[in-house]
Amino acid sequence: MIEQLRKYSKEYKIKAVELSRQRGSMKEIADELGISSKNISRWNKEYEAGKYSENYIHSNSKSKEQLENIALRKALRDAELERDILKGSWHLLQERQVKYVFIQKYQHLYPVEKMCQVFRVSKSSYYKWTHKKPTKQHIRNTMLKTEIEKIYRTSKGRYGSPRITKELNMQGIAVSKVLVAKLMQQLHLRSIVKRKYKVTTDSSHKYPVVDNRLNRAFKTTTENVAWVSDITYIATSEGWLYLTTVLDLFDRKVIGWALSNTMKSSETVIPAFKMAKLNRPINNNQPLIFHSDRGIQYACKEFTDVLATHKNIIRSMSRKGNCWDNAVAESFFKSIKTELVYHNKYQTREEAELSIFEYIETFYNTKRRHQQLDNLTILEYQKIFNNLLKNVA
Repeated sequence: MIEQLRKYSKEYKIKAVELSRQRGSMKEIADELGISSKNISRWNKEYEAGKYSENYIHSNSKSKEQLENIALRKALRDAELERDILKGSWHLLQERQVKYVFIQKYQHLYPVEKMCQVFRVSKSSYYKWTHKKPTKQHIRNTMLKTEIEKIYRTSKGRYGSPRITKELNMQGIAVSKVLVAKLMQQLHLRSIVKRKYKVTTDSSHKYPVVDNRLNRAFKTTTENVAWVSDITYIATSEGWLYLTTVLDLFDRKVIGWALSNTMKSSETVIPAFKMAKLNRPINNNQPLIFHSDRGIQYACKEFTDVLATHKNIIRSMSRKGNCWDNAVAESFFKSIKTELVYHNKYQTREEAELSIFEYIETFYNTKRRHQQLDNLTILEYQKIFNNLLKNVA
C-alpha cells in the first residue's frame, strides 16, 4: 500500500478547528487526527481570518470578534495546567491508592501540591504513602487499574475487557482478559450496552438496479478492491441529520462520509464518494466494486453518471430486502449508533456533526480496535500490511 499525500476538504478543516477549540488543545487533536499541529494552527488562523467563509475578503485588520477569540485562547492557556490534570478527573471517584499512584507517576509534569489539591488529598498523607511498602501484586493491580481506567475513558466507555486487554498487550503490558475483567468489576466499569438497531432503506423507485456482484465477499487482500456504502438517520432537536459513508473492505476504514439535512444524492452519496476518492485515489487499471443497497440515492442517474466517469468501477447492489448483503456498512452504523449516537441527545445538527466527526476521525479510523482485524486498530493493520509488502519486495 503506497502512502498518498493527504488532502483535506474545507469542511474537514473547519471541523478540525472547531474540535481543537472545544478541547482547548491543538496538539491533542492533531495527534488524534494523525496530522501536524502546524496544520491545525494554520487552519485556525485561516478560520479566524474568515477564509473558510463564503463571503471571505482578505484584510490585515482584526475584527472585534477575532480579538475576543485571541483573548479567550490566552485565558485557556492560563488555565492549561489545571485542565491537563483534570483530564484524569476520574481519579476523584476512585480509592486513595489510585490517586496516589497517579500523583507519583506524573510528579515530573505537575506540582505535587497542585495535584493533591485537585484530587482532594492532603500532601502529608501522600508523602506518608510513598514511604510504605505495598506488595508487588497490589502495586501491579493498582497500576493496571490506572491504565484500565485511562483506556476505558479514552474509548468513552465503548471498550469492554477483550479490547482493553488487547490495548494493554499492545502497550507492552502482559495481562489476561480474566484479570482485566476482575479489575473492571472492582472499578465498577462496564462497556456501553448495545441497543437494538433498526435498518431502513427506501428502494421504492423506478431507476434501474444492478446485480449483487460483491456476493458477500467481505474480505480483500489489498485496498481499493471493494468499497461499500450506505446512509443512516440521526435524530437532533432541529430535525433529522443524514450520515452517508463509504468503507474500504480491506481495512474497514471509513474513507468517505458526508452529513446532510436532506436525502438528495448531491448532498449524500456524491460528496461521500468524492471524499473517498480524495483519501484513496482510484487506479483506473484496477477493477473496483462499489456496493450499496437499492436506495434511490445509489440508483439515480445523477450518481450513476458520477460512477460512470471511472470505467473500472463495477456497480453492485444488495438483493431486495436483504440487509446482510451489505453487512459491513450496516455493522459500522450499528457501532456508531450504539457507541455514540444513542448516548447523546443532540440539540442542534451542528452539535451532532462535530460529535460524528470526532468519532470517525479521532476514534474509529485511528484508535478503535476491530474484531474483524484481529482486534488491531486500522493504523496497526495498515502498518503490518506495509511491512509485509516491504519484506516481499
